[in-house]
Amino acid sequence: MKIAFLTPEYPHERIGHSGGIGTSIKHLATALHALGHAVTLLVYGQDEDASFTAHGLEFYKIKNPKLKGLSWYLTRKKIQKLINSLHAKGNIELVEAPDWTGITSFVHVKCPIIIKEHGSDTYFCHLDNRPVKAINRFHERQAIKQVDAIIAVSQFTGDLTNKLFNLSRPFTVIPNAINLEAFKPTTSIKNNTNTILYFGTLIRKKGLLELPIIFNIVHEQYPDVTLLLVGKDSADIKTKSPSTWELMKPLFSKSALNKVDYIGAITYTKMREQIEQASLCVFPTFAEALPVSWLEAMALQKPIVASNVGWAKEVIDNGKNGFLVHPTNHKEYANKILNLLENKTLSESFSQEARQKIEKRFSSKIVAKQSVVFYKKIIDDYITS
Repeated sequence: MKIAFLTPEYPHERIGHSGGIGTSIKHLATALHALGHAVTLLVYGQDEDASFTAHGLEFYKIKNPKLKGLSWYLTRKKIQKLINSLHAKGNIELVEAPDWTGITSFVHVKCPIIIKEHGSDTYFCHLDNRPVKAINRFHERQAIKQVDAIIAVSQFTGDLTNKLFNLSRPFTVIPNAINLEAFKPTTSIKNNTNTILYFGTLIRKKGLLELPIIFNIVHEQYPDVTLLLVGKDSADIKTKSPSTWELMKPLFSKSALNKVDYIGAITYTKMREQIEQASLCVFPTFAEALPVSWLEAMALQKPIVASNVGWAKEVIDNGKNGFLVHPTNHKEYANKILNLLENKTLSESFSQEARQKIEKRFSSKIVAKQSVVFYKKIIDDYITS
């Protein structure tokens, strides 16, 4: 099978920064390639038009045309032309694209297009209680209406997306996944560092303005524990501050702030090392679809205290392989962290159970096989329709 992924991001040095969508595509694309399928990455929003091959995958960098008022249209037509050209050459049979900003709206191609609902702008604005740009909502709804089939990374995301757009489109749940070999725990690394790790973008919607208050409570009980923050800083939409980190700092007590280490964004390899060295991971987020960061931490046998919002129960079984607490319930959230710091037996049990959950449900090998079955059905239906 010949599968293309249309995406705004991908974790490769020639592409640029990547978030959760790009990371999830990488895990799936690598697994599909290992199964013998041809995979092409169509990455838009790039600084140049170029193509290259890496790790057996074909890459096409797409530079968005710039023309005031028409850039969105010209970009989509450029993508449409490239897809049709590659399809005519026999290089691709199907395209999978994210729902973010509705990039496939008004894109008409001669092969099926699948949307994977990682969470649209409309979706995240709803969860973050802020208005969505009308143009983004329009394109996202149009894309979902016209697409050939839909995958949702979680039941919660699929259901809420239909509700927000007042649609009733059927969807199939196929979760994000990770490469278990790439995230196999290293037994030589001990996790007795008394370090609480958050990794991801520093942004309000991921609960970063709740985390200082939570850590203050933990710090009162365990003044030697360190909070390590890893990820790029971001502007805050609500206050217009250019830095979420600067908004966070005054929320820490003076003593607690001395035990906070923010190291910014780091490479994928170094990130893995930081996860392994941590005692536990925290994700007090308000808005996700099915976060790859949780899967990575669980695969590396890290106990987690995470948000209990929406999608969370599809990843973590509360009290078995992690704790789920609402981010604004600061005292309870801190108490769960304290439980894991104090009870090594519980922490170890969570660690083992977390790895087992990933192996059974979120292995990229398993999810790739599920995806292939779905892709084949869509291609067959498209050909016979």
